[in-house]
Parts: sequence; structure tokens; C-alpha cells
Amino acid sequence: MKIFDRTLVRKHRDRAAAGFTAHDFLVREVGERLADRLDDVTRRFPRALDLGCHTGEMADTLRGRGGIESLVQCDLSPGMAARAAANGRPTLVVDEEWLPFAPASFDLVISNLSLHWVNDLPGTLVQIRRILKPDGLFLATLLGAGTLAELRQSLMEAELAEEGGVSPRVSPFADVKDLGGLLQRAGFALPVVDADSVAVTYADPMRLLTDLRGMGETNAVAEQRKGLTRRATLLHAIQAYQTRFAGPDGRLPATFQIMALTGWAPHPDQPKPPTPDGASHRLSDILGGGPIDGWGGGDHCPADKS
Repeated sequence: MKIFDRTLVRKHRDRAAAGFTAHDFLVREVGERLADRLDDVTRRFPRALDLGCHTGEMADTLRGRGGIESLVQCDLSPGMAARAAANGRPTLVVDEEWLPFAPASFDLVISNLSLHWVNDLPGTLVQIRRILKPDGLFLATLLGAGTLAELRQSLMEAELAEEGGVSPRVSPFADVKDLGGLLQRAGFALPVVDADSVAVTYADPMRLLTDLRGMGETNAVAEQRKGLTRRATLLHAIQAYQTRFAGPDGRLPATFQIMALTGWAPHPDQPKPPTPDGASHRLSDILGGGPIDGWGGGDHCPADKS
């Protein structure tokens, strides 16, 4: 299955590499949240892999945490990897869909805002589990289904009005249930997936587009419409964004939904989830019967971009 043009993903990241530090606010914010999860684990992880390292921001965040003694960095983009290597850590150019590491190589694999561009995410997760040592930890974040909902709606309205049809201009994203099922299928023990969000506000929607380009996060959907966006379509989308979503102060929100994944490589000493036979009461009985299907999100972190 080819959802994304991986060559285009690499091109976008290469183009963004030189000026990435001017647009890395989201990677750093989410990386800090991801590292906070590592602080909650008491064991140590001497050998770690940063999968999709961008320009090395995660290495800065992980310094002194988790008992990490050796951190290997890798990124799909040669441009990103070259800048990450400046921090003196071993750095490789690696496609997340083809991991070149031996089985049981790492105590920890951590990936911050990179795996949402992978076509074969189930296959990548299987490879990640394989390169983890028994009882090794996998921590990751990727963009989820609610990301850039405001931009998506504005572009759809503009294309329908100006061009009579809609093309995939914003990447498709997975949700909590999808990702939880993929972790289980990949063989991870104790899998957990939850959703959080980062809300950023802009004075001008063009600044959002500039940030997306500067992050290397512009459209790489394989079936996207070729050619430049028509001027009339872009102007219509900007007007729709301002009309529908501007706050009382005139600023425009952009929401990034963050999916956080946690899973462990199986080990005999890990705690086992309780079996239905071992439960003395069913939750549905206590609550009066009926199916229960829900999950809770995380904190809301507002930020402003001029």
C-alpha cells in the first residue's frame, strides 16, 4: 500500500533541514511530553535509538534521562541527519520502513513526530519490536486524526467552490483504536495509546503554511493533485479559515492532535493483564449493563505564533 510518496517526504525534510530550528516548536514541545513519560519508568535504558531524529532535538531533551548511555540517531533525510550528527552522537540515514539493525539491539526505541509518514506502519512496528531487547520499551508520538482540522475544512470548501472537486491536500491520520490494534498485532506487551493536543494560534494563516513547510510537514500524499494551487483557491481557503475559525481577538487556531504510543517487547517477568475469569465483578454489571467504549484525552497546551 502506498499512501505517501516517501521520496517526496525525504525531499520536504531535506528542504526544511537548514532552517528547521526556526520552526521546531512543535517537535520540542511534544518531545518534552514524550520524555516525561520516560521519567515515570524506574528502570534504565543504556542503549537507545532515536527513530526519525529530525535535527537532534530529542537528544537534547533526553540528556540525563532514562539511564541512557548510548543514543543512536537516524532520519530518512540526509539533510536532517547531517545536522543531528553535529551533537556528536552516532547518526545514520535510515528509512523507517527498512530498519537495518540486528534483533535485540536496543533497550529503548523512541520516535517523535515521524512515523505518521510511514506507509507500512504495521511492518515498521514489527521491526521495532524485533530490534528491542526483551523487556525493552517503545515510546512514540505521531500526528493523529484531528490534526489541522481547521485547515482541512477550509481547503475542502475552497476546492469545491473554485475547482468543483476535492483532492487530498492534508495527510490521512490514524486514530486511537487503529494504533492500539496495530501495537497488539505487532506483538507488543502492555500496549497503551492515548491522545493529546497542541493548539497554536496565528495572526495570519500564511504563517501556518510557512511553519508546515519549515517543519518538512507539507503534503506528501501519493495521490495528491499535481501542480500548484490556484490563486483563487488559496485566497478562498484563507477567507474561509478567517470567517469560520477566527477567535474574538482575530487570531486563527491550528490544532495538532498528538497520538502517544507505549509498548514493551515481551518478557516472562512482565505483569500480565487480568483475565476475565479472574475478575470478581464485571464493570458493565456495576454500571447497570451496556457496552462501554471511550477514552480520555490529555492536557491542552495553547501557544501563539505571530
